[in-house]
Amino acid sequence: MITVSDLSLNFSGRLLYDDVNLKFTAGNCYGIIGANGAGKSTFLKLLEGKLEPTTGKITIDKNERMSSLNQDHFGFEKYTVLETVIQGHKKLYAIMQEKDMLYAKPDFSEEDGLKAAELEGEFAEMDGWNAESDAAQLLQSLGIAEKLHTQKMSELAESDKVKVLLAQALFGQPDILLLDEPTNGLDVQTISWLENFLADYPNIVIVVSHDRHFLNQVCTMMCDVDFEKIKLFVGNYDFWLESSQLAAKLQSSANSKKEEQIKELQEFIARFSANASKSKQATSRKKQLDKITLDDIKPSSRKYPFIKFEMERELGNDLVKVENVSKTIDGVKILDNISFILRTGDKTAIISRNDLATTTLMQILAGEIEPDEGTVTWGQTTSRSYMSRDVNANFKQADLTILDWLRQFASKEENDNTFLRGFLGKMLFSGDDIIKEVGVLSGGEKMRCVLSKMMLQKANVLLMDDPTNHLDLESITALNDSMIDFAGAIIFTSHDHQYIQTIANHIVEVSAKGVIDRADTTYDEFLEHETTQKQVEDLYN
Repeated sequence: MITVSDLSLNFSGRLLYDDVNLKFTAGNCYGIIGANGAGKSTFLKLLEGKLEPTTGKITIDKNERMSSLNQDHFGFEKYTVLETVIQGHKKLYAIMQEKDMLYAKPDFSEEDGLKAAELEGEFAEMDGWNAESDAAQLLQSLGIAEKLHTQKMSELAESDKVKVLLAQALFGQPDILLLDEPTNGLDVQTISWLENFLADYPNIVIVVSHDRHFLNQVCTMMCDVDFEKIKLFVGNYDFWLESSQLAAKLQSSANSKKEEQIKELQEFIARFSANASKSKQATSRKKQLDKITLDDIKPSSRKYPFIKFEMERELGNDLVKVENVSKTIDGVKILDNISFILRTGDKTAIISRNDLATTTLMQILAGEIEPDEGTVTWGQTTSRSYMSRDVNANFKQADLTILDWLRQFASKEENDNTFLRGFLGKMLFSGDDIIKEVGVLSGGEKMRCVLSKMMLQKANVLLMDDPTNHLDLESITALNDSMIDFAGAIIFTSHDHQYIQTIANHIVEVSAKGVIDRADTTYDEFLEHETTQKQVEDLYN
């Protein structure tokens, strides 16, 4: 158990939170949510002991082992993959190292023998003899092939390093598991595996994530960082979101009778209780939900940007035809003979286990780079607006203010300060924000600038490479809704399950076998078909 008592934190002259009192117990997964800059990752650092609170204390049983997801992808370059994973259990790894050093001594003494025997006892108690096989099994579950286990981390692709560091955090079933954005850089199959792993995890899990589907699948409790407080709420992200919206509605209708408010709350809780979760924790979660009272739900202070894409021109019958496209980068063939046709009305998700493949294809579709072979033919009525994965590519003139940067993309009718200030205000740039230089903006602020640019361009085709990157949950929700409502065509990449499921009606997967092209199907249907197909292949192999 973790107990947080009377905690406050002043960070860089700013009060992040005050008078925080929380308890984290085994068998629960806690999702930390809050606006960008609210202090979600900072709270994890406090729990981990990397930061000290201004006041109050955090109490953790000294016998409980804590593990966290390492964010330094280059911190283990000299170690093998297996060694890196086992280092997740620091005490076990230290004993392994000490044992090896003792046994390697040329003048091994009786005293060394006694010490070695003591270490062997501790090693056995921690199930050390199964450490390598357990680490190997974990790696294979995450898609790291056995042939890579003895390679140095420096030899691995970036996507594989992410998985190894995740395996390191999970290794040895820690009593407390801290995960900061664990789905970043993971492919869909690995995210699905992690969801199932965490849904039944018996110990404490505390996770920061912007992936709504992931939070809904794994979380039993939400920790909302808001109003300089951290409050616990029973349920997953959707339950928190809808309960906060219900609270705001009830608050705005203060004159309504208490009995009517209670009835609405009961109906709301009954709906969620009936669909609590697929995990083994569903029964206990339903009991917790049933105990919620009117005073337990609170409105959120968070603001949503106003995102709405409009078209200057309707699309004709033809959208785009991709024929036999190939591309080699740095001697490696990234795309090999890719062909597919997209029609007007398609909202297409391009997915792959290799992010470089999807980004390269998006760059070719956007005309940013040329294919080595093949052609891309756009319909004559199409006008395109492109969001690149590297958001910094849009801000080469770093000394421009937000206002002057956006002015470059406004039409003559829109190019006046009153319109642009109002437009930026809807995108949550208020007051002096608009005279900030774009070179000093955060990743989330730059993304909101690029979305503002795309709205002004009024294209009928949106090309978006990982558009939820850097955005907070509120901006992701607003963008998600706007893309559902958009009347034109969309071609996008993403790792966000809910985003793809709610927007795409056409899936193009770039795989080692070429293109798998499925129109008029949802993402869940696509994944279900893929799972069924793999089960059939495994049966015959």
